[in-house]
Amino acid sequence: MPNRDFYAILGVSKTANADEIKRAYRKLALKYHPDRTKDDKQAEAKFKDVQAAYDVLSDPKKRQEYDQFGEAAVGSFQTGPQGERVYTWGAGEHRVNVEDLEDLFSAFGGGEGGASVFEQIFGRGAGRAAGRAGGRGSRRAAWEGAAPIEQRGQDIEHAVNLSFDQAIQGATVEVTLPDFGGNGRGRQTLSVKIPPGVDEGQRIRLRGKGAPGHGGAPPGDLYLVCHVQPHECFRREGRDLLVEVPITAFEAVLGAKVDVPTLDGLVTLTIPAGTPSGNRLRLRGKGVPASSTNPAGDQYVIVKIVPPKTLTPEQRREFERLAAQFPENPRERAPRSAAATSEPRG
Repeated sequence: MPNRDFYAILGVSKTANADEIKRAYRKLALKYHPDRTKDDKQAEAKFKDVQAAYDVLSDPKKRQEYDQFGEAAVGSFQTGPQGERVYTWGAGEHRVNVEDLEDLFSAFGGGEGGASVFEQIFGRGAGRAAGRAGGRGSRRAAWEGAAPIEQRGQDIEHAVNLSFDQAIQGATVEVTLPDFGGNGRGRQTLSVKIPPGVDEGQRIRLRGKGAPGHGGAPPGDLYLVCHVQPHECFRREGRDLLVEVPITAFEAVLGAKVDVPTLDGLVTLTIPAGTPSGNRLRLRGKGVPASSTNPAGDQYVIVKIVPPKTLTPEQRREFERLAAQFPENPRERAPRSAAATSEPRG
């Protein structure tokens, strides 16, 4: 049974927190994204592994199951055309005949704790019955002659990749789905409306689009898990957008009007005289657009002062002349060492 090390795939430790996992995913998704690695099969495979790893480790419940049972525990099963269970883990499908429950136990490793895994798949009642049954023949007998049980279809998760602009502004995308559980419908292509402002890892629910039910029960739901590509300029913090804009030392000292990018195009921003590097200037309402439940975010322009790289001798002398006229030291009140800020010991 394949059992990929999702922590190693993302390059994080098993104690990594949610922010560390998200940062690692975004870095690798950008590196291996198909738009950047044209026709590179190895990069495509790594991108899929990165997606699979993030789908599991970003979900606390899935992560707990993965840590306890491995990759098989976070797969899914459906009922196949011959009545078999089609259990999916990794990149493959594995079929197990429900009349031979010994095979099902061996597929999960069997042994101590097997009944609890069994319960996760078939429900707690079935798990307890299988745990009490003595031996292979008894487990099979528990199912022989049983009437079809009405069971709601399995909920399905499916990843959908969005550009930064699609996630912020909203879009209608085509989503191609596999044939869930061998239901005979074949692959499906759905036209899905992505609402404005979705964030990385956010799930969109499509009622009744999951796996078919059993015994006349309704189908499950489909959850689209959004994966958002990083943007070359913008960074997102909640509903706010951040962009770094370089200015010259003269613009910082004297003030200036500069053009800065927004989602709606360039706007002119006034840089006040004396603006320090790293200062944030707000463009109100230029962040993530408003929705029915949230107001519009803001955009913050982070000022980065860029000094001239080269100076002629005459220019250097001019700077030295100006420096002599401003003798103040901005580090004068800074602590001289770590000891200077520590509490005295009594």
